[in-house]
Amino acid sequence: MSCNISIDIQQVNIPEESNVIIGQSHFIKTVEDIFEALVTSSPSIEFGIAFCEASGDCLIRHDGNNKDLEGAAVENAKAINAGHVFVIVLRKSFPINVLDRIKNVQEVCRVFAATANPLQVLVAETDQGRGVIGVVDGSKTVGIEDENGQSWRKNLLRSIIGYKR
Repeated sequence: MSCNISIDIQQVNIPEESNVIIGQSHFIKTVEDIFEALVTSSPSIEFGIAFCEASGDCLIRHDGNNKDLEGAAVENAKAINAGHVFVIVLRKSFPINVLDRIKNVQEVCRVFAATANPLQVLVAETDQGRGVIGVVDGSKTVGIEDENGQSWRKNLLRSIIGYKR
């Protein structure tokens, strides 16, 4: 049996002051369960979710508490168009604040990316359908951190972001 394969690169559109989480799940209740995980993580979080169904009607299921972010999630899911992929676009929260909740949703299989960086999704297409084979998150490295870089990073975490004491 022979199978043709092509690889497509989809640029993810991340709205200003937002982050995106892209992952894979396996069940139609993904949208409801991710919604619940996000909305209970913070009273101020804004988000949109889209999920590419891989069987049955093969629709993009979606929800959210912000119509613009929901629309952005749907447009990104439509561009990726790969089975069982979900896209979350969030604002007023960072992925680090919700990733454990997302990963603990029973039907979530994996998270491919969680970022505000420029993001490309590598999509393979065969005669059967489309699937995500990886992501390109941000830019390539240009050097090695020196003492000044270490001081800057520690100051960022401790003084500016407040993640470390």
